[in-house]
Amino acid sequence: MAEITHWADVMAEEILANGKKHLVATGITPSGHIHIGNMREVVTADATYRALLDQGADAEIIYVADTYDPLRKVYPFLDESFAPHVGKPLSEIPCPCGECTSYAEHFLKPFYKALDQLGIHPKIYLADEMYKQGMYVESIKTALLNRDKIAQILQMHSGKEVTSDWNPFNPICKKCGRLTTTKVTGFDIKTETVNYACSCGDSGTVSMSGGGKLTWRVDWPARWSVLGVTVEPFGKDHASKGGSYDTGKAISEEIYGYKAPYPVVYEWILLGTKGAMSSSSGVVVSISDMLEVLPPEILRYLIIRTKPEKHIRFDPSLPLLNLVDEFEKISTTTEESGYNKRLIELSHAAGICHTDIPFRHMITIYQVAHGDLDKVMKIVERSGYNTKNKKCIFELAENVGKWLEKYAPDIVKFSVKEDIPVQAATLNELQRAFLQALSEEIAASEELSGEDYHNLVYSSQEKGSSINNRICSIMGIPSDELEIKPTEMFKAIYLTILGQQSGPKAGWFLSSIEKDFLIKRFSEAADYRP
Repeated sequence: MAEITHWADVMAEEILANGKKHLVATGITPSGHIHIGNMREVVTADATYRALLDQGADAEIIYVADTYDPLRKVYPFLDESFAPHVGKPLSEIPCPCGECTSYAEHFLKPFYKALDQLGIHPKIYLADEMYKQGMYVESIKTALLNRDKIAQILQMHSGKEVTSDWNPFNPICKKCGRLTTTKVTGFDIKTETVNYACSCGDSGTVSMSGGGKLTWRVDWPARWSVLGVTVEPFGKDHASKGGSYDTGKAISEEIYGYKAPYPVVYEWILLGTKGAMSSSSGVVVSISDMLEVLPPEILRYLIIRTKPEKHIRFDPSLPLLNLVDEFEKISTTTEESGYNKRLIELSHAAGICHTDIPFRHMITIYQVAHGDLDKVMKIVERSGYNTKNKKCIFELAENVGKWLEKYAPDIVKFSVKEDIPVQAATLNELQRAFLQALSEEIAASEELSGEDYHNLVYSSQEKGSSINNRICSIMGIPSDELEIKPTEMFKAIYLTILGQQSGPKAGWFLSSIEKDFLIKRFSEAADYRP
């Protein structure tokens, strides 16, 4: 059977057929919370970039924030005070919280932090600064001089006829500050200026250096040539027939004389049953929010494990644990090479925390410790995990705490009762004898591991075992008259500690609780008759 090659390595091989030097670009408009649907773009770009490096390419990765794009509408997360700013560039609109220099920066700051947490470190470009610094001036001149040819390309590829007053450049009105309400009335290549008229009644002249921006379908191909982009991932909406990549490719090659980048088309991430994520519709889980509940390497794995052309369904509630289990299972691979090893390599990144504590076990530890990080650390030590990197352990604990708070279903939540729960009164005589025997077995043993506890409960049904003999002695009956069902014994444990009939994985659960507490609680439960 042929070995499977990871999609990023396949792409890198195809890209390298066009030379060794490459610039991988990714870009997102910071019009709202940058969500994990957007994360597919940046992680896909990073995986491709890393695969290129691994194959000996001279490669760089950049991120372009489309800060000069206009605010399209008052989104559900904004109040009506933003209505007057609709149509203005995002970089020129006040910050929603009043603590950042602009609307754009408000949404970019948490995104930059998320990139760092994900181990992605691109060179960052801000579109407003690129325009204001004159990086687009020559592209603007070329577009203005080739207005009719660009219009023909747009009509040919998209099937939509542009209006007679259409122009590839949108000036920013000096009076109202909008770029969606202006029309070009003339331009001067020598002075690098553009004349405009605005629907607000104003007219005037702006510089090609920051006085406006190219329309999206022209801006994108212009950017490729300005920055030297050779590889770029983008969503399937841009890849549709007649979409912005089709028109961008034609404009790039026919107007700017630049070969269009290698396209990496990706499908959407769907949020549970709610459909594709979108900032404008409010169907969104921000990258920042998700990094509060999941280790970064697992978020990377969510993207890395699936080919870009396939959609991903993401549910942050109980199904999330299946994703974590899958990641943790292949993380333990001892393969020196192979597909699973490559998945883990591309999911890990420098600066990302790693611990050997399973996420599910930390769910148990965190709740036993009532969220107290010092108690968490003691339980981790008692459970025999590597405690060298305290910072990573605390990060995992905080991830779990946020997940329990925001997304966990009630079925996984529990609380260790300080006093014996009244539900212990429902225990039958066999369960009481089992708990007394279990108390004695724990007292007579050294520190027990989760596996030890698990095996101890199951051995209660085995004739001749130490705990089975104890139960028979307590009940005063011979072992051949005793029938023990481990499921009923586990139920007795949960009733005694949690006041409920079920709970977390018993081995992990019991090993997370102090030995003296268990000895005392089980002994009390054996005699508990309120």
